[in-house]
Amino acid sequence: MQPRGSSSSSLSADDEAGPVNSVRLVGRVSAEPEHRELPSGDKLVLLRVIVSRPVRRGRSGPGPRGAATTAATTKASTPGGAPARQQVDTIDVTCWTAVVRRAAAGLQPGQVVEVHGALRRRFYRAGASTQSRYEVEASLLRKVGGPPGGVGGMGVRTRRVG
Repeated sequence: MQPRGSSSSSLSADDEAGPVNSVRLVGRVSAEPEHRELPSGDKLVLLRVIVSRPVRRGRSGPGPRGAATTAATTKASTPGGAPARQQVDTIDVTCWTAVVRRAAAGLQPGQVVEVHGALRRRFYRAGASTQSRYEVEASLLRKVGGPPGGVGGMGVRTRRVG
């Protein structure tokens, strides 16, 4: 018997145990990772990962969850016959632990990486106002390919931290 007000949706027993903040990205590194040392002495590495969105025919905006993407869909065109523009998301990734910072430090623009982590909202002062931004705090970073046309392939594998 289910508790009152609950439904038999697609939640598993693990999902019902509590909130989950888990992110997995696979995309290209946009530029050289940036190394920073904060006034507190903490070190971090920042990078941006470019993740392509699936191209959908005859639609503007996101499609249904779990829609398949094939090589044919990447050649979609607009109703006027012009090729559709590939949409991408550029995601900021922060690397705080020594293991993940070392993995990020060796990355080159264009390399394909897999990032596991959690979504964080960071607040900061900009002039007289408070601003915020979302970023992924990486707990695992793995290189899965090199830059297009470059030497690459399977490479850095770090252990899960935390």
